[in-house]
Amino acid sequence: MESGLIFDIKRYSINDGPGIRVTVFFKGCNLNCAWCHNPESISHKIQKLYSVNRCIGCSTCVEICEHDACYLTQNGIATDRDKCVVCGRCAEVCPTTATEISGRWETSESILKAILKETVFMDSSEGGVTFSGGEPLLQHRFLFELLDKCGKKEIHRAVDTAGLIKTELILKAAQKTDLFLYDLKMIDTEEHRKWTGVPNELILYNLKKLSETGAEINIRIPLVSGINDSYKNIEESAQLIKSLSGPKKKVNLLPYHNIAQQKYKKLDLDFNQSDLEEPAKELLLEFISIFGSYGLEAAVGG
Repeated sequence: MESGLIFDIKRYSINDGPGIRVTVFFKGCNLNCAWCHNPESISHKIQKLYSVNRCIGCSTCVEICEHDACYLTQNGIATDRDKCVVCGRCAEVCPTTATEISGRWETSESILKAILKETVFMDSSEGGVTFSGGEPLLQHRFLFELLDKCGKKEIHRAVDTAGLIKTELILKAAQKTDLFLYDLKMIDTEEHRKWTGVPNELILYNLKKLSETGAEINIRIPLVSGINDSYKNIEESAQLIKSLSGPKKKVNLLPYHNIAQQKYKKLDLDFNQSDLEEPAKELLLEFISIFGSYGLEAAVGG
């Protein structure tokens, strides 16, 4: 039985595929998008989060720590990262959840049990389960086992991927998946490298190969003002999506929002999104029209 590192299970999800869904968030990503709103998904390791505004300075975490990694300062609890082994005992005893742990190891069986508890909502809404992240295909053995188990239970399966993975893995996933939510950031590879840390040739190649399998694919485009909300990028995106083989692709436009600021603070990471903005609503309507001119159904959200 395979085990994997996840950081959340979201129930009653309505934005990660059709119907009411359970979304399982895998930890670890091989992109570093400037606009990431789930910074806790990037690291492949378990992480400690701390909210100073919740802390009452009780020092319970200091007392319980066997490695002397926690200590009280005038600005709240501090952690010596060199000493901390992220055992989670400080989070277990924190009375206000000022200290939290992001990431836990789960077996495929334990995840399946959590999914099965929600079948009444999934069945009534034609929903299912979505495996998201991070990048779930980085833990492909764990993911494939979950896809197989859910398939045997006739649960609709969706995989949310950025496509930066070995082609053979994404093609194998196509044999076990009912719907792909495929992230398409931008078409220009150098701009893609600038804003995500990686080029996009493999991402675009995998999208084409996946389409050739006849897989059902929803294209998700995160839109950030001044980065990828240009007419040029939208036109090129529409042309590419139109050219793909297989069933007609739906397009979901996902406007940027900066609600992740507190998450960065909890992780003690620099928040470098102060200059990023949501694209104008008028632009979104124009973009929907552009995709429509290529015979593609586009909508905001989803």
